[in-house]
Amino acid sequence: MSLKNVQFTVATHVAAVLGMRYGSEVKSSTLAGSVNAEPTFVRRTIAKLAKAGLVTTSRGKNGACSLARSPDEITLLDIYRASEAPATPAIHGYDVRDVCPVSVHFKGCMAGVLDDAHAGFEARLAKRPLSSLLDDIRRQEQARKEPA
Repeated sequence: MSLKNVQFTVATHVAAVLGMRYGSEVKSSTLAGSVNAEPTFVRRTIAKLAKAGLVTTSRGKNGACSLARSPDEITLLDIYRASEAPATPAIHGYDVRDVCPVSVHFKGCMAGVLDDAHAGFEARLAKRPLSSLLDDIRRQEQARKEPA
């Protein structure tokens, strides 16, 4: 069974909530409630977004955070890189068997395939501003509210 890494999607969820409330400060407890995740995990995510300059934070009793830039100026690639999510999938770490040509050459050849796929993934994220995701969310919310 492969392990799922949710760092990017949680970071994007946090950014989306902040984007929907752009211009306002939002408490980390509100963000954790929206994600429905442990507050400490969400606070670590906020810290990564802040370190990347995507979010501003204030500390203390009334501490909160907000987007540092407009949702039009933040791409999903910015969020992906800030989340520090590991690239997936990864090449297995099993030892090479010299008697098998596939085993000998597989890792080097597969690395090229995965690098190409990852570059394509990042190129698609770079073309998608956070605002486009917010537009999708608004459209789906409007459709949900319309009578059937």
